[in-house]
Amino acid sequence: MRRKNVTFVLEMEHKTRAIVLRMIKYGEDKYIIDFLTHDLGRESSVWKISKSRNAKVVKQLFQPLAIMDIVVDSSPRKQMSYIKEARLAHVYSSLLFDERKLALAFFVAEFLVYATRDLHNDNALFDFVEQSLIWLDTTDKGIANFHLMFMIRMSRFLGFFPDMSSHHQGYIFDLREGRFSGDIPAHKDYLLPEDANKMHLLMRMTPANLHHFKMTKIERNRVIDFSLQFYRLHIPQFGEMKTLEVLRAL
Repeated sequence: MRRKNVTFVLEMEHKTRAIVLRMIKYGEDKYIIDFLTHDLGRESSVWKISKSRNAKVVKQLFQPLAIMDIVVDSSPRKQMSYIKEARLAHVYSSLLFDERKLALAFFVAEFLVYATRDLHNDNALFDFVEQSLIWLDTTDKGIANFHLMFMIRMSRFLGFFPDMSSHHQGYIFDLREGRFSGDIPAHKDYLLPEDANKMHLLMRMTPANLHHFKMTKIERNRVIDFSLQFYRLHIPQFGEMKTLEVLRAL
């Protein structure tokens, strides 16, 4: 009697804390959810709609920056993992209802899509993002510069936080090298002393002192521009931010 060949496919189940970055419609009854996760880094998983999971419920559940506990199933023969379980791990008290906080949240979600595109497992970075979002949700102090503080502090986890020790009044800031200098570089990617001082100012911001830093709308928009330029120089294919114009208007 001839024995049939049997192929065993290893199914893997992962449970992890996750932050929703975006949701994309996929076919008639599926959505692809992009997550930043604690244990898996960036993860794209499929959520299938059933009779008990209509599209409206899905959109409410997977709001951008929702903090969740998820269980995903994956196997070598599947291109993407499937979400087996998902539940909210933190219910925002003000983030989704405050116009300014909501605009900041959408900007941060899009920023994370580009900044963490090739990120593998990084528990410290995930913890930083989660703690920052919970702080934004619960604070009642000034938040106008939150996104600026968030971007510069996150660069530490990505490996290109500026060298604070090189700062001196009157120095330029070399965006490529991530350091202050008394010499003008041969390239054009640098900040003149006025903007270089603002870069140094950013590096001193923390959640505890953020409300003490005051900027005009013009100054804040200028800082957004060179902060994003800094990221584009250090992260290949960093995309154009669609949420930027909304933030500029606030």
